[in-house]
Amino acid sequence: MVQKYESPVRIYKYPFELVMKAYERRFPTCPQMPIVLDCEIMTDVESENGAKRETKRRCSLAVEAPYLFKKIIGIDVAIFIQTNKLDLKSRTLTIEATNETFSSRIEIFERCRYYVHPDNPDWTCFDQQATLDIKNFFGFEHSMEKMGMKQYTQTTLKGKEIIEFFINDLKNEGIVHVDRWQENENESENDNESILNKTNTDLQQQQSGEEKHNLILDADYIAKYLGHLTPLQESKLLQFHKKIEEVTQTDKIPNYPTLLRFLRARDFSIEKAATMLQDSLTWRSEHNIDNILHDYRIPAVINKHFPGAWHRSDKDGQPLYILRLGNMDVKGLLKSVGEDELLKLTLHICEEGLKLMENATNTHERPIWNWTLLVDLDGLSMRHLWRPGVKALLRIIETVEKNYPETLGRVLIVRAPRVFPILWTIVSTFIDEHTRTKFLFFGTPDCLHTEDGLEQYMAAENIPNFLGGSCKALIHEGGLIPKHLYKSDSIEEHNGTKNVDDHNLYKSIDLKPGQLYELIIKNNDPKSVLTWDFDAVKSDIMFTIYRTDKDISDNINDSFSSVLSSSEFTEKINYAKVEQTITCHPKESVQGSHEMCTAGTYILQWMCSPSSDTPAQLMYFYEILSSANYKGSMTSLQSGYSSQSMQSR
Repeated sequence: MVQKYESPVRIYKYPFELVMKAYERRFPTCPQMPIVLDCEIMTDVESENGAKRETKRRCSLAVEAPYLFKKIIGIDVAIFIQTNKLDLKSRTLTIEATNETFSSRIEIFERCRYYVHPDNPDWTCFDQQATLDIKNFFGFEHSMEKMGMKQYTQTTLKGKEIIEFFINDLKNEGIVHVDRWQENENESENDNESILNKTNTDLQQQQSGEEKHNLILDADYIAKYLGHLTPLQESKLLQFHKKIEEVTQTDKIPNYPTLLRFLRARDFSIEKAATMLQDSLTWRSEHNIDNILHDYRIPAVINKHFPGAWHRSDKDGQPLYILRLGNMDVKGLLKSVGEDELLKLTLHICEEGLKLMENATNTHERPIWNWTLLVDLDGLSMRHLWRPGVKALLRIIETVEKNYPETLGRVLIVRAPRVFPILWTIVSTFIDEHTRTKFLFFGTPDCLHTEDGLEQYMAAENIPNFLGGSCKALIHEGGLIPKHLYKSDSIEEHNGTKNVDDHNLYKSIDLKPGQLYELIIKNNDPKSVLTWDFDAVKSDIMFTIYRTDKDISDNINDSFSSVLSSSEFTEKINYAKVEQTITCHPKESVQGSHEMCTAGTYILQWMCSPSSDTPAQLMYFYEILSSANYKGSMTSLQSGYSSQSMQSR
């Protein structure tokens, strides 16, 4: 397997001619690079006008390998042939080196360049590439690849330091300037046309460089915008950039911070990262994401009722977004604007986050890679586990993870109530394992301001007032969305009936006045949790839950006649009411949960009010949450009826 290495551009803030004078001092040996034992000049040819010079050297390098390994291969010194091509007119130096030792078994090729900075003629750039191809090396191919690339990348780190060292030597000797090469007058006249052509070419290249400024990767850029990267990570980033250039049909290549995010999301696998990024670029094009900050108009319902907003920053300078999820009317939002609109809102927030991180990076003059999410769960109840709402949330999570990798720094969960483990278990299975490690939980208000509390991550003056801080947060409190804002073709409402059922989640039942409907659930999983959600579309409906240890025929899955009215059943003797009867009025909804502490048969009973003048229509959904997922976390869970839901639906 061929191993490749490519360095970012390293910039010397000195003229090319001074850098070249410093470079010559590296030969024949250099104390800063003891691996180079000697360099013998084989040929040294200079052009008549002195503008070009080609030098070939035979260099002896110490083999840096374990003693036993050197004994096996039988050498302590490796020979390399280095060819330097200096062009003082174009102000470039190209260096190529190949191995002479073991050339039939291993091929090493290195190419380096010194050249004038495209934007500053008094600065010099340096970059390098190398390939290592081990064909047959005594059975040590894999070990040699790892050892060779490791030692090579360590050596490359010393290159810039060495040039700086010799430039300081020159300064100490009083040499701070070296004249540029000048051609004679006759050559100048003959070359007027070529100079003009070169000038035009340079102008075109400069314009192209300005258009693609973000494609230049140098050490200063890395320090300011990318942070610490190992030499191999830098090399992978450059290779990734080239691959995306090759496979992308557009000139618009993502900037280096974006490329690095996708690389990190795929553990620096160029192939996997390229696939992920290509899919994301296609998605962005299809949905016009690049223009979402300019084009998207936030609906009035969201402006008034969505309980989330950007709020200053955390202690690391990361932009902070606060979401008061416990105050969010999930069902109301979905009925008012729909799932697609909530997804679009999330994407708008993510794009804002990218801009805020970029601004924070420029402000702090260091990389700000992530933004922080603070989620306040005060008020969270089983109504938030409404299945279409969870489905919409999972779609949002999937879309964000695919297209905004490595942007979320940490998630601070505050005031998590008892029902939170249910939501977390459902949602967390869809969150990347690496992302899950970023979640930090704070259960009660008492822990927000303790030594181990929220102040670890937020300055005290930035903690919002609704969490007991002194900072006024410009975040809407959320609350119920008025029913008149619902759309007739929203996720649930269509011709007066619940219409979630793209996936047949809800079942519809018609009941005459006084008629009841019973759902039989046989439970063999103690400590499992029964959750439900139902709407009374027409007329009042009364709802109760019973439990019995008495056998009920397996042929009875549900019934329009009361199983419990049989003479075999006597209340408080062989069956009991485990949830008190409630009445659900037309256009209201009820979500709830019950911990099924023991095995047995549970009966969910709905009845159309006998006093009603019209039949009732019931839409219901239920789900059993396994005890294996909630063991130890559900012991104090009570029924999760939501008074807000009851009032609004």
